[in-house]
Amino acid sequence: MVEYRKRLIDGVLAQRMAALPAVMLVGPRATGKTTTAVRHARTVVRMDRPAEAAVFQADPDAALGRDLPEPVLLDEWQMVPEVLGAVKRAVDRDSRPGRFILAGSLHRTLGTPGGWPGVGRVVSLEIWPFTVSEQQATATKPLIERVVDGDDLRPADPGLDIRDYVDLAVLGGFPEVSLVVAESERRAWLDGYIDGLMVRDVLGGRNPALFRNFFNVYAANSAGVVTVQKLRDSARINHRTAQAHRQHLLNLMVADELPAWSTNRLKRLGRSPKRYLTDSGLLAAAMGADSEGVLRHGDLLGRVLETFVVAQIRAEATAVRRKPVLHHLRSGDGRHEIDLIVEMDAWRVLGIEIKATSAPDRGDAQHLIWLRDRLGEEFVGGVVLHTGPWPYLIDDRIVAAPISTLWA
Repeated sequence: MVEYRKRLIDGVLAQRMAALPAVMLVGPRATGKTTTAVRHARTVVRMDRPAEAAVFQADPDAALGRDLPEPVLLDEWQMVPEVLGAVKRAVDRDSRPGRFILAGSLHRTLGTPGGWPGVGRVVSLEIWPFTVSEQQATATKPLIERVVDGDDLRPADPGLDIRDYVDLAVLGGFPEVSLVVAESERRAWLDGYIDGLMVRDVLGGRNPALFRNFFNVYAANSAGVVTVQKLRDSARINHRTAQAHRQHLLNLMVADELPAWSTNRLKRLGRSPKRYLTDSGLLAAAMGADSEGVLRHGDLLGRVLETFVVAQIRAEATAVRRKPVLHHLRSGDGRHEIDLIVEMDAWRVLGIEIKATSAPDRGDAQHLIWLRDRLGEEFVGGVVLHTGPWPYLIDDRIVAAPISTLWA
């Protein structure tokens, strides 16, 4: 038995359940959706157990109409997709808060004839692989909130160096990998996870070998602004197949794409999204690289480190008081690029750069300085996250801070 690690979304889930009748946890497979949901439920129905599923398959409305102590967790609900319509009808009849939690694979509902019946009744909440703060069971105020509130950005451990950060990135955030599986077997677990995507989750008659090749190409371009055409050409498949494979990875939530940021204050900005795998351990496994391999390959080092940091911030964003929207910025001529643009509301913007260096200087912050000078008061602050030991001021409203600040 492993002691439960409190998740960033535990507080958010409790708030949603106190105000809304039905909440759905969505996230990649094996990220702890069920483990977290069980702690907020009084009744647990496991749809992957045939005896329990049979009752809901026969008559989902009647099954939900039983006198079940609420909240009711409908785990792996996609095994009996009709239950989602029953939840909608139950909520229409009685919209008291805290009635249902759903956990399972959301992607199988996409494209359902007639649309998704949960619209307006079931609110989704994302759960991502562990952050380091969750792995280490440290209570952490999200970095975004600390910058906005003007807090000091202290490191969790000034003794960490680039090798330590690469080790954390290669470990990744899947709970079983970081808490249960022996170190010698972690790579095998991640390889098995990828194989499972190819075999169990390849839908619509797609060729698993072609999908695996596309997945590897997508992984090799993690943390990059790359067109579907380039992905298609590298994987040697047609455009329609590439789009289908890409959408499947997004639906599984093992891939994510940050949209390009736009504003009427800046002209001629790029429009292509920045693509990521959502777990840096999965990226390293897909590339067949351990920590030594990542450190020997400069391009892969940058991609793994950025994928790792963005995964921390993506998960943190779910717990920020008013959920921010994450973007990236790239000017049309390629002269200016910023790894992360965090849009807090209509007029407050935070910029984040991620550098595999221990002592970033003003040159490493030049794009943040450019953005600050053009946005003026709309620019809340900029952070250059680095692999060195200490935080320091680079320029007005722009600081350098160790990556471990994320879990300080």
